[in-house]
Amino acid sequence: MAQNSNIHFEISERKILLRVFDIISVLGILYFVGIIFDFDYFKFRAENWFWSIVLALYLTVFASIFELYDLQKASKFEVVIQNIILTASVTVLVYLLTPFYTPTLPANRLQIVYFYISINVALFLWRYAYITLIATPRFQKKVLLIAHEKEVGAVVESLHKSDPNYKVIGFIHTAKKPSNRMQREIEEFDAGMIGTLIQEHNISEIVVANTASDKISVALYNDLLLLLEQGVPIREYTQVYEELTHRVPVQHVDKDFYRFFPFSRSNQNKLYLFFHRILDLLFSLVGLTFGLCISPIILVGNIIGNRGPVFYTQIRVGKNGKQFKIFKLRSMIRDAEKYGAQFADKQDSRVTKFGRFLRRSRFDEIPQFINVIKGDMSVIGPRPERPIFVKELSEKIPFYEVRHIVKPGVTGWAQVNHKYGVSADDALEKLQYDLYYIKKRSIFLDISIVIKTLSTIIFFRGQ
Repeated sequence: MAQNSNIHFEISERKILLRVFDIISVLGILYFVGIIFDFDYFKFRAENWFWSIVLALYLTVFASIFELYDLQKASKFEVVIQNIILTASVTVLVYLLTPFYTPTLPANRLQIVYFYISINVALFLWRYAYITLIATPRFQKKVLLIAHEKEVGAVVESLHKSDPNYKVIGFIHTAKKPSNRMQREIEEFDAGMIGTLIQEHNISEIVVANTASDKISVALYNDLLLLLEQGVPIREYTQVYEELTHRVPVQHVDKDFYRFFPFSRSNQNKLYLFFHRILDLLFSLVGLTFGLCISPIILVGNIIGNRGPVFYTQIRVGKNGKQFKIFKLRSMIRDAEKYGAQFADKQDSRVTKFGRFLRRSRFDEIPQFINVIKGDMSVIGPRPERPIFVKELSEKIPFYEVRHIVKPGVTGWAQVNHKYGVSADDALEKLQYDLYYIKKRSIFLDISIVIKTLSTIIFFRGQ
C-alpha cells in the first residue's frame, strides 16, 4: 500500500510559517519602497544589517503579544486586521524610540508615515494570503479515530476545538459487539475496511483513543501493525491531545499517570532554578515599583469605589502543601464570605466596581510580588488555592495535588489560556494546563507565559 500524499501543516509548522513570512514580507516591501520612493530612513546596506535584525525582533515580540500567532485568531481576518494595526503601531513606535539600535530619525518626517504604512500593508497582504490559501480545508489533516463510540463525541470536539485544521473523517468502534449505528455527526466504519479507508480518504494519521477496559481486537491490532510497517502514522490520543491543546489529559491516563507524565528535567535543573529565582526577584522589583507609581490611583479609586481597607490577606496552599498568607488588593466588599467560603463567579455581585477594574487589569495581583520575594510564590506557576477548595477539589479531580510540587505563581499557563473558572469542570481544565507547565517547564515556556500575560492585560481579559 502506498503512503498517501495529503499535504498538511502541523501547528508548529504554521507558527513558524507565520513568523518567517511576517518578517520576509515586511523587509521585502521596505526594500521595494526604498527603491521606488527614494526611501532613506530604512536603507538596506551592508553596514546597516543590524537594523533589519532589530526590526524583525521587535516585530516578532509584539506580534506575539498582540496574538498574531494564535492560530485560532490568525484564521479570522476581522480579528487579524485589529491585531496587525496594534502590532505595527507599537513596533514602529518602539523602533523610533530606540535610535541607538535603529536609524536616526529622517529630516523628512513623511518617511516615518511611509515606514508605518509599508509595515501594515505587508502584514495585511501576507495574512490575507495565509487565510485564503493555507488556512483552508485543502490543507486539513485528515484523521481516522479508533475509539469506543461513547467517547467519540468528546474526543472529536477536543481535537477540532484546538486545531480547526485537524479533521476527524470517521471512527472505528473498538467494542466487540456491533454498534447500534445511532445517528451521529462522525461516520462509523467497519474495522475490516481500514486499509481501504486510508486510500480512499487520504488519511494522514490514525489516532487510537481506547481505554484500558476497551481492548482492541486481535484482527484490528494486526491491521494497525501492518499499516505502521507501511509508513502510516499511528498515535495515541493522549499524546495528540497534549500536543494540540497544551494540556495533560489526566482524566484519560488514570492509573498509568506516571507513564504519561514524566516530570520536566527543569524541576531538578539547578541552573534553571537559579535563573528562575533571579528573574522572580527582578520581575517582583519591577512590579512593586510599578505598584508604587500607580498607588495614588489605587488609593483614590479605593476611597471612591471600595470604601474600606486597601489590602487583604488570605491563607493559600503553596509548594509541597505548605500554607502561607497571600497579599492582594481588596476587590470585594467587606465581609464577602460571611456565609462561608465560595468560588468567585465571573459576574460576582460581591466584587465592587473599582474591584472589577483591579481584576480586569490584574492590578489586584501586584502585592503578591511580596510573596515572591519572601519565597512563598514564584512569578510563574499554578495559582494558589485556599485549603478548603484544595481539599474539595482533591476529592473530585484525580492528581489535583500534583500541582503543589512547584511554587504557585502570580501568573501561569492556566491563567493565560483558560477562561474564568467557577466549577469543578473548570478546575479540571485548569489542572490540565498546570500539569502541562510542570511537565514542560522551561525558560522558553516561561517567556511565552510572560508574553501571554501581557496580552491578557492589554486586552483587559483579567478577572
